[in-house]
Amino acid sequence: MSPPLRVLIADDELVARKRLARLVAALPGITVCGEASDGAAVLDMVRAGGVDVVLLDIHMPGLSGLDALALLPPSGPHVIFVTAHADHAVEAFEHGAVDYVLKPVEASRLQKALERVRARLSPPAEASARPLDRLPIPTRQGIVLVAPEAISHATLEDELVTVFTTQGDYLTDFSLQELVERLPTEGFHRVHRRALLNLAHVTRLEPLETGGYLARTGRGHTVEVSRQSARELRRRLGLRRGGEEESGG
Repeated sequence: MSPPLRVLIADDELVARKRLARLVAALPGITVCGEASDGAAVLDMVRAGGVDVVLLDIHMPGLSGLDALALLPPSGPHVIFVTAHADHAVEAFEHGAVDYVLKPVEASRLQKALERVRARLSPPAEASARPLDRLPIPTRQGIVLVAPEAISHATLEDELVTVFTTQGDYLTDFSLQELVERLPTEGFHRVHRRALLNLAHVTRLEPLETGGYLARTGRGHTVEVSRQSARELRRRLGLRRGGEEESGG
C-alpha cells in the first residue's frame, strides 16, 4: 500500500482553507500536512519537508501563488491551483502546475486532481528506475531507440514532454521525472521544473537577472536554468559566483 499523499493547503482565507481541509480529509489515502495563509509560509513549509502536493491559491498577500510556484525547487512538491480566477490557467500550466481547480471546489474534481499527482509520483511498474542503454520513444514511424548521450535536453510544454537529440526531436509519454529515473545520473540535471539538461551538450551558460542561467546547446537551443539549480551547477562545475558563499547564505 502506498503512503498517504501529504497535502499542504495554501489560501489567505481561513474559511476556504478549512473547507478544503474537510474535503481532503474525506478522501482516501490523502492527509493534510499543514496550512499556509501566504506564499512565504508555503516556501518555509516546503523547505521543512514532508509535502507532496500544494493546493495553492492565486491571489495571496505578498507572494502570489504563481510567484511561490516559481520559487519552489524543481524536484517538487507538485502544485494544484485552487482559485476563483480562471484567467491565470495558461500561465499556471506554463509554470508546471499539475491542475487548475476553480472554486467552489467539488469533491470529485479535487479527487481527480490529486489522483493526477499520485500518478506522477507512482510511475507504472514497467517504467523501471533502472538506467537504460537506449531510451525507447514511440513515433508515427515506429519506436526510436535513442542513446542517452545523444540527448541534449528535454522540456515540458502544455503537459507534453519533448526530448531533443542529435538525431531529431521527439514527443514522449515519459514525464520529466521518469526520464530522470531512466537516464544515467552522470551529466543529466533537472535544471527547472520544466526542463532536464545534459551538460555534455551545453556550449555556454549565460547569466540571467533572476540569478539563473540560459543554457545554450550545440544545436542552438536554449534552456532556462532556475536560480536554485544554477547554484547547484556552479558547485558541480567548481565555479563560484561573485559574493556567493559555499553555504548558500
